[in-house]
Amino acid sequence: MPSLAALLPLVALATASQAFVTLPLNPVTGREGAYLKGLPDADRARVKLLKSRASSGPTTVPATNLAYVQYTTSVGVGSPATYYNLVVDTGSSNTFVGTGTKYVRTSTSVPTGQDVNVTYGSGYFSGVEYLDQVTLAPGFVIKDQSIGDALSWADFPGVDGIVGVGPADLTVGTLTPDVDATIPTVMDNALKQGLIEQEILGVSFAPATTYSDTNGALTYGGIDSSLYEGEITYTPLTTTYPAAYYWGINITDSTYGTTPVFTDSTAGIVDTGTTQILLADDYFDNYIAGIPGAYMDNTTGLLVVPSSSVAGIQPLNFTIGGTSFALDAAAQLIPEDQNIAWGGSAGVQYGVVGNLGSLSGEGLDFIVGQKFMERYYAIFDTLNSRVGFALTNHTFSTYSA
Repeated sequence: MPSLAALLPLVALATASQAFVTLPLNPVTGREGAYLKGLPDADRARVKLLKSRASSGPTTVPATNLAYVQYTTSVGVGSPATYYNLVVDTGSSNTFVGTGTKYVRTSTSVPTGQDVNVTYGSGYFSGVEYLDQVTLAPGFVIKDQSIGDALSWADFPGVDGIVGVGPADLTVGTLTPDVDATIPTVMDNALKQGLIEQEILGVSFAPATTYSDTNGALTYGGIDSSLYEGEITYTPLTTTYPAAYYWGINITDSTYGTTPVFTDSTAGIVDTGTTQILLADDYFDNYIAGIPGAYMDNTTGLLVVPSSSVAGIQPLNFTIGGTSFALDAAAQLIPEDQNIAWGGSAGVQYGVVGNLGSLSGEGLDFIVGQKFMERYYAIFDTLNSRVGFALTNHTFSTYSA
């Protein structure tokens, strides 16, 4: 057999003497009978696959209400992917794993040479940053997504980390030594890589009936019309700081029944990572003044509603984008069979509305948290700098202790 060195001059000569080489296609033999049967169906299946691979339309994935207090979704990292149960957080923007299931490095894991440290309201994580392949849904694979490998952390029980879908500016200052770097979020990279056509996140939550209830959904790249009812009300992002650092909006006014809670437009944030609905302390005082005998329980940090006042609970109303969004009694009260999970006592009626721990006028006077989004579909629209809300089939329900 001629050596490779001997063949190279011949190849070069052939290349120089003609622009291309024509090779004959020999007919396939050995097939008889109806061997083309089913080919039309196979062709249609191939078209469907090709479309799905090239699709940049909205993709909806399930989300789980874990322990009544937070929503998680399954996210794959690496190739082959290891799947992690990550908290869905619109109030932060770093994505990280390792607080439960450890980060498994594969051929797609590339160290960035950066350390990472993020502090949250009641916890933190620190570790090292990687670029890796991230799978949000079958066929929805983001390449070179920056993620953290948590080496130390506090207060992430039962979860493996966070998928951060807040504004990317929140990542500034989280890396070392490149403290001025901005880390693109999974939504940013999904748009850049053509996986979605619009940087929109649709969020569907619902009241949980069990400790771990997969009753929610996330839609990457758009909204899912099957998850809401009627029209969507949009409101622009606020320009008031510090709410403007987050998914911040203005609420024009609020009432409890007919009693004013606040009457001037005020700024706050919409945050999937906050469980309760929180009001500035003076607004909260106005709210509980309308509920006879209501008080804050220092042990749980929850509002206590006397049993004699439960039947008289009035709607808590917020005017957003010119539309009134009401929370009925069921939306304001914690079912008593969840009391133990909240650290409460049996037979006591607790509420989901709480106080911020600061007075109004500081630029972040409320948090529209998970308990609000369990009643209203939420849309986080980066391109148009707005947040939307719509009714669902569980906006209003009959309260049951």
